[in-house]
Amino acid sequence: MTDHILIERPQTSPGVLVIRFNRPDKKNAITSAMYQTMTAALTEANSDPNIRAVAFLGTEGCFSAGNDMGDFLGYAMSGSKEPPAGAIFIKALALCEKPMVSGVDGLAIGIGTTLHMHCDMTVASSRSLFKTPFVDLALVPEAASSLLAPKIMGHQCAFAMLVAGEGFSAAAAHAAGQVWKVVEPDAVEAETLALATSLAAKPPQALKIARELVRGPRDEVLARIDEELVHFTAQLKSPEARAAFEAFMKR
Repeated sequence: MTDHILIERPQTSPGVLVIRFNRPDKKNAITSAMYQTMTAALTEANSDPNIRAVAFLGTEGCFSAGNDMGDFLGYAMSGSKEPPAGAIFIKALALCEKPMVSGVDGLAIGIGTTLHMHCDMTVASSRSLFKTPFVDLALVPEAASSLLAPKIMGHQCAFAMLVAGEGFSAAAAHAAGQVWKVVEPDAVEAETLALATSLAAKPPQALKIARELVRGPRDEVLARIDEELVHFTAQLKSPEARAAFEAFMKR
């Protein structure tokens, strides 16, 4: 199961920790085990001074299709009062102390889109698609996206993405400020790792302070994550969400 997330330290990118989705047969849909592996990697990044930047990558043609629907349905039916593994990962993402960059080629759905709102720079291929069908699945925005997206994109674009469920092309995401650079598909990984390597080579204390100044305090982000989670968990277990999941699984 852990092979669905590959944790790498490329020799050609000193100081960079790569977190790579590796479940292409399921469009890199994320299971609880995958979330746990990524959370552990981010915890390691915070504690290891040799890791100076983190890079998220997917596979050819797909970053991630979002949460695994089977996992979602299982959690909804379990009656568990524990927070889903995805919620723990989201907090680890918000609390990552190292610069984070991401490279997207193709599909970026749900958390596959909102993850990048926590990244400092994102490279996308020209064929990428960013989409968050939360409301269509009877859910609500997560990962503090209801706070971060309006700040990044403005109200209209944020509403279109998070509530109306409109898809954003790479060009539209770039115009909205969600993406740093758009490149051809075969250049995504190289460009992303080049960014991460460049950040990792900078004076670490100055980089840490500058990043914190630009990002601002995390208190508001963490509070919004908790607020969203209350609604998200309630909706996840609701009859309308169960019906939406079952309909999705029958496609």
